[in-house]
Amino acid sequence: MEKQACIIGAGSSGITAAKTFKEAGISYDCFEKGSGIGGNWRYNNDNGLSSAYKSLHIISSKWNMQYSDYPMPEEFPDYGHHSDVLQYFEDYVDHFGFRDSLTFNTEVTNVSPAGENRWRVRLSTGEEKEYGAVVIANGHHWDPRLPNFPGTFNGDVTHSHFYKTPEQYKGKRVLLVGIGNSSCDIAVDISRTAESVYISTRRSAYVLPKYILGIPNDQWLKPSLDYLPFWLRRNLFRLLAFLTVGNQERYGLPRPPHKLLHEHPTLNQEFLSYVGHGRIKIKPDVKELKGESVTFVDDTSLLFDNIIYATGYNITFPFLDPALFTAQDNRVSLYRRVVDPTLPNLFFLGLIQPLGAVMPLAELQAKWIARLLSGECALPSVKAMEAVIEKDRRALDKRYVSSARHTIQVDFFAYIRELEREMKRGRRLAGKKGKTTIPAQALQEV
Repeated sequence: MEKQACIIGAGSSGITAAKTFKEAGISYDCFEKGSGIGGNWRYNNDNGLSSAYKSLHIISSKWNMQYSDYPMPEEFPDYGHHSDVLQYFEDYVDHFGFRDSLTFNTEVTNVSPAGENRWRVRLSTGEEKEYGAVVIANGHHWDPRLPNFPGTFNGDVTHSHFYKTPEQYKGKRVLLVGIGNSSCDIAVDISRTAESVYISTRRSAYVLPKYILGIPNDQWLKPSLDYLPFWLRRNLFRLLAFLTVGNQERYGLPRPPHKLLHEHPTLNQEFLSYVGHGRIKIKPDVKELKGESVTFVDDTSLLFDNIIYATGYNITFPFLDPALFTAQDNRVSLYRRVVDPTLPNLFFLGLIQPLGAVMPLAELQAKWIARLLSGECALPSVKAMEAVIEKDRRALDKRYVSSARHTIQVDFFAYIRELEREMKRGRRLAGKKGKTTIPAQALQEV
Protein backbone atom coordinates (compact mmCIF):
# COMPACT_ATOMS: atom_id res chain seq x y z
CA MET A 1 0.00 0.00 0.00
CA GLU A 2 1.56 3.30 -1.05
CA LYS A 3 1.03 6.36 1.12
CA GLN A 4 -0.02 9.81 0.03
CA ALA A 5 3.06 11.63 1.33
CA CYS A 6 6.65 11.05 2.37
CA ILE A 7 8.17 13.12 5.20
CA ILE A 8 11.98 13.25 5.29
CA GLY A 9 13.31 13.65 8.82
CA ALA A 10 11.85 13.30 12.33
CA GLY A 11 13.27 16.44 13.87
CA SER A 12 11.14 19.25 15.24
CA SER A 13 9.65 20.00 11.80
CA GLY A 14 9.16 16.41 10.69
CA ILE A 15 7.26 15.36 13.81
CA THR A 16 4.79 18.24 13.62
CA ALA A 17 4.18 17.37 9.96
CA ALA A 18 3.50 13.74 10.92
CA LYS A 19 1.10 14.80 13.68
CA THR A 20 -0.68 17.26 11.39
CA PHE A 21 -1.03 14.74 8.57
CA LYS A 22 -2.37 12.10 10.94
CA GLU A 23 -5.08 14.47 12.17
CA ALA A 24 -5.92 15.52 8.60
CA GLY A 25 -6.32 11.89 7.49
CA ILE A 26 -3.38 12.07 5.08
CA SER A 27 -1.52 8.77 4.96
CA TYR A 28 2.25 9.16 5.10
CA ASP A 29 5.62 7.60 5.74
CA CYS A 30 8.18 9.49 7.83
CA PHE A 31 11.79 8.36 7.47
CA GLU A 32 14.52 9.25 9.94
CA LYS A 33 18.18 8.42 9.39
CA GLY A 34 18.87 8.08 13.13
CA SER A 35 17.37 5.84 15.78
CA GLY A 36 15.30 8.53 17.50
CA ILE A 37 13.40 11.75 17.03
CA GLY A 38 14.67 15.26 17.75
CA GLY A 39 17.13 15.90 14.95
CA ASN A 40 19.46 18.72 15.98
CA TRP A 41 18.17 18.59 19.55
CA ARG A 42 19.32 15.01 20.16
CA TYR A 43 22.81 15.40 21.64
CA ASN A 44 25.25 12.98 19.97
CA ASN A 45 22.47 11.92 17.60
CA ASP A 46 23.50 8.70 15.90
CA ASN A 47 22.39 10.13 12.56
CA GLY A 48 25.69 12.04 12.76
CA LEU A 49 24.09 15.38 11.93
CA SER A 50 23.34 17.10 15.25
CA SER A 51 25.27 20.26 16.10
CA ALA A 52 24.17 20.26 19.76
CA TYR A 53 26.91 20.69 22.34
CA LYS A 54 26.73 19.56 25.95
CA SER A 55 26.01 23.00 27.44
CA LEU A 56 23.48 24.05 24.77
CA HIS A 57 20.37 25.91 25.93
CA ILE A 58 17.63 27.40 23.77
CA ILE A 59 17.81 31.07 22.80
CA SER A 60 14.06 31.43 22.26
CA SER A 61 12.04 31.22 25.46
CA LYS A 62 9.74 28.24 25.97
CA TRP A 63 6.64 30.31 25.18
CA ASN A 64 7.95 31.12 21.72
CA MET A 65 9.17 27.58 21.04
CA GLN A 66 6.19 25.41 21.94
CA TYR A 67 3.68 23.95 19.51
CA SER A 68 0.23 25.57 19.53
CA ASP A 69 -1.69 22.64 21.04
CA TYR A 70 0.96 21.22 23.37
CA PRO A 71 2.36 23.79 25.84
CA MET A 72 5.70 23.21 27.46
CA PRO A 73 5.24 22.14 31.08
CA GLU A 74 5.16 24.74 33.83
CA GLU A 75 8.36 23.38 35.36
CA PHE A 76 10.23 23.77 32.07
CA PRO A 77 12.77 26.61 32.53
CA ASP A 78 12.50 29.83 30.56
CA TYR A 79 15.48 28.74 28.48
CA GLY A 80 15.68 24.98 28.66
CA HIS A 81 18.67 22.69 28.16
CA HIS A 82 18.77 20.60 24.99
CA SER A 83 17.78 17.55 27.05
CA ASP A 84 14.63 19.39 28.20
CA VAL A 85 13.75 20.21 24.60
CA LEU A 86 14.25 16.61 23.46
CA GLN A 87 12.04 15.34 26.29
CA TYR A 88 9.35 17.81 25.19
CA PHE A 89 9.49 16.39 21.67
CA GLU A 90 9.34 12.81 22.99
CA ASP A 91 6.29 13.69 25.09
CA TYR A 92 4.67 15.45 22.11
CA VAL A 93 5.00 12.35 19.93
CA ASP A 94 3.65 10.05 22.64
CA HIS A 95 0.82 12.40 23.63
CA PHE A 96 -0.55 12.47 20.08
CA GLY A 97 0.25 8.81 19.53
CA PHE A 98 2.04 8.65 16.19
CA ARG A 99 5.43 7.15 17.10
CA ASP A 100 4.56 3.92 15.30
CA SER A 101 4.25 5.88 12.03
CA LEU A 102 7.91 6.95 12.16
CA THR A 103 10.49 4.72 10.49
CA PHE A 104 13.93 4.98 12.11
CA ASN A 105 17.42 3.98 10.93
CA THR A 106 16.27 4.59 7.36
CA GLU A 107 17.82 7.30 5.20
CA VAL A 108 16.25 8.80 2.11
CA THR A 109 19.02 8.62 -0.51
CA ASN A 110 17.21 9.94 -3.58
CA VAL A 111 14.05 11.82 -4.50
CA SER A 112 13.14 12.13 -8.17
CA PRO A 113 10.04 12.81 -10.30
CA ALA A 114 7.97 9.74 -11.12
CA GLY A 115 5.56 11.11 -13.67
CA GLU A 116 3.00 13.86 -13.36
CA ASN A 117 2.57 15.03 -9.75
CA ARG A 118 4.32 11.99 -8.31
CA TRP A 119 7.68 11.37 -6.67
CA ARG A 120 9.94 8.34 -6.41
CA VAL A 121 11.81 7.94 -3.12
CA ARG A 122 14.78 5.61 -2.74
CA LEU A 123 15.76 4.43 0.76
CA SER A 124 19.03 3.26 2.28
CA THR A 125 17.43 -0.20 2.48
CA GLY A 126 17.44 -0.29 -1.32
CA GLU A 127 13.66 -0.06 -1.46
CA GLU A 128 11.90 2.43 -3.74
CA LYS A 129 8.45 3.92 -3.10
CA GLU A 130 6.18 6.34 -4.94
CA TYR A 131 4.23 9.17 -3.34
CA GLY A 132 1.85 11.92 -4.35
CA ALA A 133 3.89 14.42 -2.34
CA VAL A 134 7.25 14.73 -0.56
CA VAL A 135 7.86 16.97 2.46
CA ILE A 136 11.53 17.79 3.04
CA ALA A 137 12.21 18.40 6.74
CA ASN A 138 15.89 17.47 6.97
CA GLY A 139 17.00 20.73 8.59
CA HIS A 140 19.67 23.19 7.52
CA HIS A 141 22.20 23.10 10.37
CA TRP A 142 24.21 20.02 9.47
CA ASP A 143 26.48 20.82 6.46
CA PRO A 144 29.23 23.10 7.85
CA ARG A 145 30.38 26.05 5.76
CA LEU A 146 34.10 26.83 5.96
CA PRO A 147 35.93 30.02 4.94
CA ASN A 148 38.87 29.98 2.55
CA PHE A 149 41.62 32.08 4.11
CA PRO A 150 45.06 32.37 2.48
CA GLY A 151 47.83 30.25 3.96
CA THR A 152 47.80 27.21 6.21
CA PHE A 153 47.40 26.64 9.93
CA ASN A 154 49.41 23.93 11.69
CA GLY A 155 47.19 23.57 14.75
CA ASP A 156 43.87 21.81 15.20
CA VAL A 157 41.01 23.10 13.01
CA THR A 158 37.33 22.26 13.38
CA HIS A 159 33.86 23.71 12.85
CA SER A 160 31.49 24.63 15.65
CA HIS A 161 29.17 21.91 14.33
CA PHE A 162 31.52 19.31 15.82
CA TYR A 163 32.09 21.03 19.18
CA LYS A 164 30.73 19.05 22.14
CA THR A 165 32.62 19.82 25.39
CA PRO A 166 35.38 22.24 26.51
CA GLU A 167 37.77 19.69 28.01
CA GLN A 168 40.04 19.35 24.96
CA TYR A 169 40.71 23.11 25.01
CA LYS A 170 42.05 23.23 28.56
CA GLY A 171 45.20 25.35 28.61
CA LYS A 172 44.94 26.05 24.86
CA ARG A 173 45.06 29.27 22.86
CA VAL A 174 41.81 29.24 20.91
CA LEU A 175 40.47 31.38 18.06
CA LEU A 176 36.81 31.29 17.08
CA VAL A 177 35.89 32.77 13.71
CA GLY A 178 32.38 34.22 13.64
CA ILE A 179 30.20 35.91 16.25
CA GLY A 180 26.84 34.18 15.97
CA ASN A 181 24.98 32.38 18.74
CA SER A 182 27.04 29.19 18.65
CA SER A 183 30.34 31.06 18.60
CA CYS A 184 29.48 33.16 21.64
CA ASP A 185 28.15 30.13 23.55
CA ILE A 186 31.28 28.11 22.81
CA ALA A 187 33.59 31.03 23.62
CA VAL A 188 32.00 31.39 27.05
CA ASP A 189 32.13 27.61 27.55
CA ILE A 190 35.81 27.11 26.81
CA SER A 191 37.05 30.41 28.29
CA ARG A 192 36.69 28.91 31.77
CA THR A 193 39.56 26.49 31.14
CA ALA A 194 41.44 27.68 28.02
CA GLU A 195 44.59 29.77 28.28
CA SER A 196 43.08 32.39 25.98
CA VAL A 197 40.02 32.79 23.79
CA TYR A 198 39.71 35.21 20.87
CA ILE A 199 36.81 35.83 18.51
CA SER A 200 37.47 37.10 15.00
CA THR A 201 34.60 38.96 13.35
CA ARG A 202 34.26 40.83 10.05
CA ARG A 203 31.69 43.38 11.19
CA SER A 204 30.92 42.57 14.84
CA ALA A 205 27.31 42.00 15.95
CA TYR A 206 24.70 43.25 18.36
CA VAL A 207 24.83 40.86 21.31
CA LEU A 208 21.54 41.05 23.19
CA PRO A 209 20.79 39.63 26.63
CA LYS A 210 18.34 36.75 27.00
CA TYR A 211 16.60 38.72 29.75
CA ILE A 212 15.58 42.37 29.44
CA LEU A 213 14.54 43.91 32.74
CA GLY A 214 14.08 40.38 34.10
CA ILE A 215 11.74 39.27 31.30
CA PRO A 216 12.76 36.82 28.53
CA ASN A 217 13.91 38.80 25.53
CA ASP A 218 11.32 37.53 23.05
CA GLN A 219 8.43 38.19 25.43
CA TRP A 220 8.85 41.89 24.68
CA LEU A 221 8.10 41.17 21.01
CA LYS A 222 4.34 40.95 21.16
CA PRO A 223 2.15 40.53 18.06
CA SER A 224 0.52 43.89 18.78
CA LEU A 225 3.91 45.65 18.52
CA ASP A 226 4.53 44.00 15.16
CA TYR A 227 2.03 46.41 13.58
CA LEU A 228 4.23 49.37 14.48
CA PRO A 229 6.64 50.68 11.83
CA PHE A 230 9.82 48.61 11.72
CA TRP A 231 12.07 51.57 12.60
CA LEU A 232 10.01 52.26 15.71
CA ARG A 233 10.05 48.63 16.87
CA ARG A 234 13.79 48.49 16.31
CA ASN A 235 14.41 51.64 18.34
CA LEU A 236 12.12 50.50 21.17
CA PHE A 237 13.93 47.18 21.36
CA ARG A 238 17.29 48.90 21.21
CA LEU A 239 16.29 51.17 24.10
CA LEU A 240 15.21 48.20 26.24
CA ALA A 241 18.45 46.37 25.52
CA PHE A 242 20.47 49.50 26.33
CA LEU A 243 18.69 49.90 29.68
CA THR A 244 19.71 46.33 30.52
CA VAL A 245 23.35 46.13 29.35
CA GLY A 246 24.29 49.65 28.29
CA ASN A 247 26.71 50.38 25.45
CA GLN A 248 28.36 47.17 24.24
CA GLU A 249 31.45 49.14 23.13
CA ARG A 250 32.08 49.84 26.80
CA TYR A 251 32.63 46.09 27.30
CA GLY A 252 35.11 45.92 24.42
CA LEU A 253 32.83 44.72 21.60
CA PRO A 254 32.86 47.08 18.60
CA ARG A 255 29.56 48.47 17.40
CA PRO A 256 28.51 46.96 14.02
CA PRO A 257 28.27 49.26 11.00
CA HIS A 258 24.70 48.06 10.34
CA LYS A 259 21.58 48.82 12.38
CA LEU A 260 20.00 46.50 14.94
CA LEU A 261 17.81 43.77 13.39
CA HIS A 262 19.46 44.22 9.99
CA GLU A 263 21.40 41.08 10.85
CA HIS A 264 20.25 38.01 12.77
CA PRO A 265 20.90 39.06 16.39
CA THR A 266 23.13 37.14 18.78
CA LEU A 267 21.59 36.34 22.17
CA ASN A 268 23.79 35.55 25.15
CA GLN A 269 23.42 36.45 28.79
CA GLU A 270 27.11 36.06 29.69
CA PHE A 271 29.14 36.99 26.64
CA LEU A 272 29.49 40.76 27.15
CA SER A 273 30.47 40.21 30.77
CA TYR A 274 33.20 37.76 29.72
CA VAL A 275 34.48 40.26 27.14
CA GLY A 276 34.45 42.98 29.80
CA HIS A 277 36.44 40.71 32.13
CA GLY A 278 39.02 40.05 29.42
CA ARG A 279 38.32 36.32 29.30
CA ILE A 280 37.19 36.68 25.67
CA LYS A 281 39.01 39.10 23.37
CA ILE A 282 37.82 40.48 20.04
CA LYS A 283 39.85 40.68 16.82
CA PRO A 284 38.86 41.76 13.30
CA ASP A 285 38.67 39.47 10.26
CA VAL A 286 41.41 36.97 9.47
CA LYS A 287 43.89 38.12 6.80
CA GLU A 288 46.19 35.11 6.59
CA LEU A 289 47.07 31.83 8.27
CA LYS A 290 50.79 31.42 8.95
CA GLY A 291 51.63 28.07 10.48
CA GLU A 292 51.07 28.47 14.22
CA SER A 293 50.00 32.11 13.97
CA VAL A 294 47.08 34.02 12.50
CA THR A 295 47.38 37.50 11.01
CA PHE A 296 44.33 39.75 11.15
CA VAL A 297 43.31 42.61 8.85
CA ASP A 298 44.68 45.11 11.39
CA ASP A 299 48.09 43.48 10.67
CA THR A 300 48.46 42.09 14.18
CA SER A 301 49.44 38.44 14.60
CA LEU A 302 48.81 35.97 17.42
CA LEU A 303 49.78 32.37 18.14
CA PHE A 304 47.00 29.78 18.47
CA ASP A 305 46.68 26.08 19.16
CA ASN A 306 43.13 25.73 17.85
CA ILE A 307 40.78 27.39 15.39
CA ILE A 308 37.03 26.81 15.59
CA TYR A 309 35.12 28.07 12.56
CA ALA A 310 31.64 29.17 13.63
CA THR A 311 30.85 30.24 10.10
CA GLY A 312 27.42 28.79 9.52
CA TYR A 313 26.05 26.12 7.24
CA ASN A 314 25.41 25.31 3.61
CA ILE A 315 21.80 24.61 2.66
CA THR A 316 22.04 21.28 0.86
CA PHE A 317 19.82 18.40 -0.14
CA PRO A 318 21.99 15.36 -0.96
CA PHE A 319 18.97 13.32 -2.05
CA LEU A 320 17.98 15.84 -4.75
CA ASP A 321 19.70 16.10 -8.12
CA PRO A 322 21.22 19.63 -8.27
CA ALA A 323 19.74 19.96 -11.75
CA LEU A 324 16.33 19.55 -10.11
CA PHE A 325 16.78 21.80 -7.08
CA THR A 326 19.74 23.46 -5.44
CA ALA A 327 20.39 26.34 -3.04
CA GLN A 328 22.99 28.36 -4.93
CA ASP A 329 24.75 30.66 -2.41
CA ASN A 330 22.18 29.40 0.13
CA ARG A 331 19.34 31.07 -1.80
CA VAL A 332 16.13 29.16 -2.35
CA SER A 333 13.26 30.27 -4.57
CA LEU A 334 10.24 29.11 -2.62
CA TYR A 335 6.74 30.53 -2.48
CA ARG A 336 6.01 31.47 1.13
CA ARG A 337 9.30 29.64 1.96
CA VAL A 338 7.63 26.28 1.30
CA VAL A 339 6.65 25.68 -2.35
CA ASP A 340 8.80 25.54 -5.49
CA PRO A 341 6.42 26.75 -8.23
CA THR A 342 8.07 24.48 -10.81
CA LEU A 343 8.03 21.28 -8.74
CA PRO A 344 4.43 20.38 -7.86
CA ASN A 345 3.91 18.45 -4.62
CA LEU A 346 7.48 18.94 -3.34
CA PHE A 347 7.39 20.93 -0.10
CA PHE A 348 10.14 22.33 2.14
CA LEU A 349 9.38 22.45 5.85
CA GLY A 350 11.27 24.53 8.44
CA LEU A 351 13.64 25.98 5.83
CA ILE A 352 13.55 29.38 7.52
CA GLN A 353 15.69 31.41 9.91
CA PRO A 354 13.22 33.36 12.06
CA LEU A 355 13.70 36.09 14.61
CA GLY A 356 12.24 33.57 17.05
CA ALA A 357 11.82 29.81 17.10
CA VAL A 358 11.23 27.58 14.06
CA MET A 359 8.84 25.09 15.72
CA PRO A 360 5.55 27.07 15.75
CA LEU A 361 6.22 28.29 12.22
CA ALA A 362 6.96 24.80 10.91
CA GLU A 363 3.72 23.64 12.55
CA LEU A 364 1.79 26.31 10.64
CA GLN A 365 3.60 25.41 7.42
CA ALA A 366 2.58 21.77 7.94
CA LYS A 367 -1.07 22.78 8.35
CA TRP A 368 -0.92 24.71 5.10
CA ILE A 369 0.66 21.75 3.30
CA ALA A 370 -2.03 19.43 4.68
CA ARG A 371 -4.74 21.74 3.34
CA LEU A 372 -3.07 21.84 -0.05
CA LEU A 373 -2.92 18.04 -0.14
CA SER A 374 -6.52 17.63 0.95
CA GLY A 375 -7.76 20.18 -1.60
CA GLU A 376 -9.02 22.60 1.05
CA CYS A 377 -6.51 25.14 -0.25
CA ALA A 378 -5.11 25.77 -3.72
CA LEU A 379 -2.03 27.58 -4.99
CA PRO A 380 -2.05 30.61 -7.28
CA SER A 381 -0.52 30.46 -10.76
CA VAL A 382 3.17 29.81 -11.26
CA LYS A 383 3.59 33.36 -12.53
CA ALA A 384 1.92 34.81 -9.43
CA MET A 385 4.05 32.67 -7.11
CA GLU A 386 7.27 33.69 -8.87
CA ALA A 387 6.32 37.36 -8.55
CA VAL A 388 5.86 36.96 -4.77
CA ILE A 389 9.21 35.13 -4.50
CA GLU A 390 10.98 37.97 -6.29
CA LYS A 391 9.26 40.58 -4.11
CA ASP A 392 10.30 38.72 -0.94
CA ARG A 393 13.87 38.44 -2.20
CA ARG A 394 14.11 42.17 -2.84
CA ALA A 395 12.73 42.93 0.63
CA LEU A 396 15.24 40.53 2.20
CA ASP A 397 18.17 42.07 0.33
CA LYS A 398 17.05 45.57 1.35
CA ARG A 399 16.65 44.68 5.03
CA TYR A 400 19.65 42.47 5.82
CA VAL A 401 23.40 42.75 5.33
CA SER A 402 24.65 40.67 2.41
CA SER A 403 25.49 37.24 3.78
CA ALA A 404 24.73 33.56 3.17
CA ARG A 405 23.36 33.62 6.73
CA HIS A 406 20.40 35.83 5.82
CA THR A 407 18.93 34.17 2.74
CA ILE A 408 16.04 32.47 4.58
CA GLN A 409 15.25 35.07 7.27
CA VAL A 410 11.67 35.72 8.35
CA ASP A 411 10.10 37.83 11.09
CA PHE A 412 8.22 35.58 13.49
CA PHE A 413 4.81 37.25 13.78
CA ALA A 414 4.84 38.73 10.28
CA TYR A 415 5.43 35.27 8.83
CA ILE A 416 2.58 33.81 10.89
CA ARG A 417 0.23 36.45 9.45
CA GLU A 418 1.58 35.76 5.98
CA LEU A 419 0.78 32.04 6.21
CA GLU A 420 -2.64 32.67 7.74
CA ARG A 421 -3.52 35.05 4.89
CA GLU A 422 -2.20 32.53 2.39
CA MET A 423 -4.47 29.82 3.76
CA LYS A 424 -7.50 32.14 3.50
CA ARG A 425 -6.63 33.00 -0.09
CA GLY A 426 -5.98 29.34 -0.82
CA ARG A 427 -9.44 28.35 0.42
CA ARG A 428 -11.03 30.94 -1.88
CA LEU A 429 -8.95 29.69 -4.81
CA ALA A 430 -9.91 26.09 -4.08
CA GLY A 431 -13.59 27.10 -4.03
CA LYS A 432 -13.29 28.86 -7.38
CA LYS A 433 -11.50 25.96 -9.01
CA GLY A 434 -13.88 23.44 -7.53
CA LYS A 435 -11.13 20.83 -7.36
CA THR A 436 -7.83 20.09 -5.69
CA THR A 437 -4.62 21.36 -7.22
CA ILE A 438 -3.23 17.85 -6.85
CA PRO A 439 -5.03 15.17 -8.85
CA ALA A 440 -7.14 12.92 -6.66
CA GLN A 441 -5.51 9.80 -8.06
CA ALA A 442 -2.15 11.03 -6.79
CA LEU A 443 -3.53 11.18 -3.29
CA GLN A 444 -5.38 7.90 -3.17
CA GLU A 445 -3.82 4.79 -1.72
CA VAL A 446 -3.14 2.21 -4.42
